[in-house]
Amino acid sequence: MAAPPSPSLLDVCRDLPVATFADGEALLPEGETTGRLYVLVEGVVEVAKGEHRIDTVAEPGAVFGEMSVLLEAPHMATVRALGPVRAHVSEDGASFIRAHPHIAFHLARVIARRLNGVTAYLVDLKTQFEAEAGHLGFVDEILECLLHQPLDAFTPGSDRDPG
Repeated sequence: MAAPPSPSLLDVCRDLPVATFADGEALLPEGETTGRLYVLVEGVVEVAKGEHRIDTVAEPGAVFGEMSVLLEAPHMATVRALGPVRAHVSEDGASFIRAHPHIAFHLARVIARRLNGVTAYLVDLKTQFEAEAGHLGFVDEILECLLHQPLDAFTPGSDRDPG
């Protein structure tokens, strides 16, 4: 017999408070540690690293802040409202995730998809530039180091962006 379907993320969040944001207002500021987890109810947000837009998201049920919560680290990007936005907010995202194992599984799948995409992209870069003598020729070494680096030892950034 199949297990009953897990409740949707929006169903699980229905008892959480709803925060509203005006156009241009940051839900999560890059570089700060808030512990908050947001689940989009309606509206459009942009995800930006510095001045570079990474993505725009308008899908109800999209989650923001999970990387910071799970890594106990500052937000790696700013999440900003593009027009009016409503989102459920958990002030203690870690406790929310621990209390809802099916949400943790959902987040693991989202993060696994992202990692799969980034890995495919990096392997493509490695293939393209493996014969290069310059900085791009180090892609394979960098990938190998990242793959085998202990969890607590990884620090994102570079000499140009120690972020």
